[in-house]
Amino acid sequence: MSNLRDVRLRMRAIEQTLQVTSAMNLISTSKLRRGRRILEDTEPFFLRVQKAMLDIYAGAGSFDSRFLEQGKESEKKRRTAVLVVTSDKGLAGGYNASVFREVVELCRSIGEEKKSPVLILIGAIGYRYFVHSPYVILENFSFQSKLPVMDNAQEISDFVISQYLWGMFDEVRIVYTHMYSSVKLLPVARQIIPLDAKKMQDALSRSGGDKRVELQFEYLPSKEEVFDALVPLYVKGIIYGCLVESYASEQSARMSAMEEASKSAGDILESLRLSYNHARQAGITQEITEIVSGSSALG
Repeated sequence: MSNLRDVRLRMRAIEQTLQVTSAMNLISTSKLRRGRRILEDTEPFFLRVQKAMLDIYAGAGSFDSRFLEQGKESEKKRRTAVLVVTSDKGLAGGYNASVFREVVELCRSIGEEKKSPVLILIGAIGYRYFVHSPYVILENFSFQSKLPVMDNAQEISDFVISQYLWGMFDEVRIVYTHMYSSVKLLPVARQIIPLDAKKMQDALSRSGGDKRVELQFEYLPSKEEVFDALVPLYVKGIIYGCLVESYASEQSARMSAMEEASKSAGDILESLRLSYNHARQAGITQEITEIVSGSSALG
């Protein structure tokens, strides 16, 4: 009886777990559907911003601006800030772990050539992980796992631009999860500022954009003032696109994780039911045997 009671308790615990994972799967499916719809609306804007900025930059020629890669000496050590986009909640499979590995590898490569990077974290899970790391955390943003809006990107870009102009760092990179498909989610690192035509073209090619040709523009009142006005808008657009893509990737990863968890819970529950039935049947058989034996002894 004690064995049957233990099996029943385990079955009840697994059933409750299965209810939770099934509910979270449905919630993630709904959020993923909405996130993919927003992502499909955002991707053309995301690519158009990159193409437009690359065209304007490539046609500008040489001039002085703090936002541009000025052919600085490669041996000069620069301070790099790394924006890390993670989730505010767990139970998303390997979504956050993949981002952590990419960031650690990027920081290691930066540290070999330049000064130690500083981190700007987006998401509570990233803060919990990197607060125990040797890297300096400059700021942490958290949006409670809500669908990103332009105001979120504006808040982050304002902070990044102000710190960049103040001289806290002179290079900004972002690590986010690119959603190639619902089953292929890979972390991607890209440089935001200073602008570099080759790196911008490489990032555009990875996103499915075509190779840009150099165009000629007329800049009024001056190239410097045009770029001082455009680059903050460009940074905000890039950050918003990365946030939306990471959100959709997170929901896809969580949906897959909950599907696997529900499947595993179902398998365990089926195995426990078989064990319970076997133990119950064995108990009934033993009781019948004892009754028959007792009757025979009395007879």
